Amino acid sequence: MRTTRTVLVTYILIILIGLLAALPNVLSPQQIAAMPDWLPKKQITLGLDLRGGSHLVLEVDGPALLADRLKSLAAETRTLMSTETVRGKVEVTGDTVVARITDPDGRSRILSRLREQVTQVQQAGFTGSVPDILIQPKGDTITLSLSEAGTADRINQAIGQSVEIVRQRVDQVGVAEPTIQRVGADRILVQLPGLQDPTRLRELLGSTAQMSFHMVAPETYGGEVPDGVTLLPDTKTGAEMPIYDRVALSGDRLSDARSGFDSQTNEPIVTFRFDAAGTKQFAEITKNNVGKPFAIVLDGKVLTAPVIQGPILGGSGQITGDFTIEETAMLSALLRAGALPAPLTVIEERTVGPDLGADVISMGLYTGLIGFALVVAFMTLLYRGWGLIASFALFLNVALTLGILTFMGATLTLPGIAGIILGIGIAVDANILINERIREESKKGVSALAALDRGFNIAYSTILDANITTLIATALLFMFGSGPVKGFAVTMIVGTGVSLFTAVTVVRVLMTAWVRHRRIKRIDIEPLFRLVPDGSKISFMKARYFGIATSILLSIASIGLFINPGLNYGIDFTGGIQVEITTPGEANLSQLRAELGELGLGEVALQQIGGKDDVLIRIQRQDGGEAAQTAAVNTVRQTLSEIDPGISVERTEVVGPKVSGELARNGMIAVGLASLAMLFYIWWRFEWNFAIGAIVTLALDTTKMLGFFVLFGLDFNLTAIAALLTFIGYSVNDKVVVYDRMRENIRLAKRYDLRTVIDTSINQVLTRCIFTSMTTLLAIVPMAIWGGNAVENFALPMVFGVLIATMSSIFIAAPILLLLGNLAQRHQHAGAVQPDAPVS
Repeated sequence: MRTTRTVLVTYILIILIGLLAALPNVLSPQQIAAMPDWLPKKQITLGLDLRGGSHLVLEVDGPALLADRLKSLAAETRTLMSTETVRGKVEVTGDTVVARITDPDGRSRILSRLREQVTQVQQAGFTGSVPDILIQPKGDTITLSLSEAGTADRINQAIGQSVEIVRQRVDQVGVAEPTIQRVGADRILVQLPGLQDPTRLRELLGSTAQMSFHMVAPETYGGEVPDGVTLLPDTKTGAEMPIYDRVALSGDRLSDARSGFDSQTNEPIVTFRFDAAGTKQFAEITKNNVGKPFAIVLDGKVLTAPVIQGPILGGSGQITGDFTIEETAMLSALLRAGALPAPLTVIEERTVGPDLGADVISMGLYTGLIGFALVVAFMTLLYRGWGLIASFALFLNVALTLGILTFMGATLTLPGIAGIILGIGIAVDANILINERIREESKKGVSALAALDRGFNIAYSTILDANITTLIATALLFMFGSGPVKGFAVTMIVGTGVSLFTAVTVVRVLMTAWVRHRRIKRIDIEPLFRLVPDGSKISFMKARYFGIATSILLSIASIGLFINPGLNYGIDFTGGIQVEITTPGEANLSQLRAELGELGLGEVALQQIGGKDDVLIRIQRQDGGEAAQTAAVNTVRQTLSEIDPGISVERTEVVGPKVSGELARNGMIAVGLASLAMLFYIWWRFEWNFAIGAIVTLALDTTKMLGFFVLFGLDFNLTAIAALLTFIGYSVNDKVVVYDRMRENIRLAKRYDLRTVIDTSINQVLTRCIFTSMTTLLAIVPMAIWGGNAVENFALPMVFGVLIATMSSIFIAAPILLLLGNLAQRHQHAGAVQPDAPVS
């Protein structure tokens, strides 16, 4: 129990650094500014669900990108044929470009030129490079197609370029502290704090803004459209206009674009200016095509097609049309930022109003403080002075967790607050284990320091095993989770690691120092009250068949509820739209239902949440992909403002079908992998029968948890998955503590009866199981009562889960272990008494 001076100084430095890192989070901006420069001033970053803002996930439209590349490849081939004076026909067929050239000599020359334009790209996962374009000559045709590596390289380049263009566009609208980063192979995450209505921004980010200048082809007759000409819609009239595919002047040559007003008509217009090379090209085009219409094309639509009246030498022009001031501002911003290489589709959108975010922060703070106070009061009441030491360690646990999260630059979300609150209850488990172990050693008559030494050493293995099972669940949640759920996982991982430090290290140093300072000879750590008397000999295994049968019946009933009526899947898994609104007065649900039902958006469900003026609107997933989802949410917003301009949209969630499918798959994978990982860990640390007993019990517990979700009609979404994985970790944590005592007693006994060992072990840890459950419930119940709609999918199931996990450890896991142990013993006994087989 001796701690060297060097180790002690290291502990103190760790604590001081952690507290200093956490300090700015409880100070005002003025107080932080007044702090010395050498002190850390960084505050923890709040998630959008706490400070308000918009979260959008954009995906590069791969098919459109490839189609555009094939189209440009066909245009390049035509240009080559024109340069080499080779006659033939070029067309895009499926995912290939086919050039038909009957002249063998011309075909040979074009084939040679095409091969010169092929570039080598790196193939993912392999050394060396491969061509980006595959060229296959056959007969009088040359077929061009994009290689797999070429496709991947083009998408990779497009996403990198798109990130920079999106950043420039966001800067154009002046959003403070945006987060724009690449996610995965073809997606971009955009988080914009403080932006409530992302409609304009969604249009700004989703527009490709590929601007180009083309000559207008002569009118086509008889429906025949010649090669190299495409019919594009006119934004003014909607009529189709024949436009040459060949780009006369690229929008890349624009140096500036500004919104303004026409000096004669006073209508909103966009003025633009070319760079030096563009000015020269523009002058040449206008000089050679006087009297011909010249089209300005944006994203496949003709903005305007004025007739060239004369040469334009100044390198500037203007775009006119039936624009509003907002449209000209957006168009000029798009042109200044540059064109995207491919369309970006909004596949996920989540928006939280700043008022709602402030309410969530207040809720999290109050419920956290109430939970912390209840746990401290319980521990102090239970263990008096020793409980105060545990409470001090608990304070350090919360403070150091905040400090580490701040130092890491992690984002604190609402589920993250829930993780801290849950961690308060779970962290006390280690202190209860240690105190109970020390008490047991003291009752044997050993000295105070010897009781501390033995108590900590014996409890350490159990604490480590229990926390590793929790880390397994949260690590998988981090790997497969998304958004705020990742924040919960990070908080739980940090909190679990910190609890090991505070419970095992800090508490040990403080308790040892107290014993030496007071020269205590024998530790009296008797709890103020005990729900189970010492030396109890309750025969739990007498009720083993009743316990297992009851558990199986409840699980069968839960499975029945799962089948019918089934889980109430949230939009995270089904896709769709969810809008939370606040009305000026009491919400008129019938009017809202009638007005929204006439929009033709399919099933619309309304639910009153919180007060009488808070309504949750759910709209089914729209046919037509992500674009239809975006259009639907815009329609809903507009309709709500028409019903009552005073309606405030507090939260909006839009999840496309692609994202919902991925979230559902990842959630199920995380649950499955967590169960398997714990099975192997317990098998490794204990024996096969312990592992099977834990997993069978866990399966029964999990079905009951699913039944709870169905019975109470709670949304089964990402937060529910977080609750489920946390419950799995907590449940196995509880069983590991019980199993650890059984394993210890089996090792101590030379000859033992398994049933007696199990009953004795449960009686020994029963007090710990009850006290740990009580502290965890004290931490979570305030969140379940006052946490509101935002966390009810986590807090309510966890309250139920803590009770189920504690009961199953005693009445399900232990009986299953007894049945498996007896079965193994009978098998060994049968093998031992079997006579030797006769030798032939």
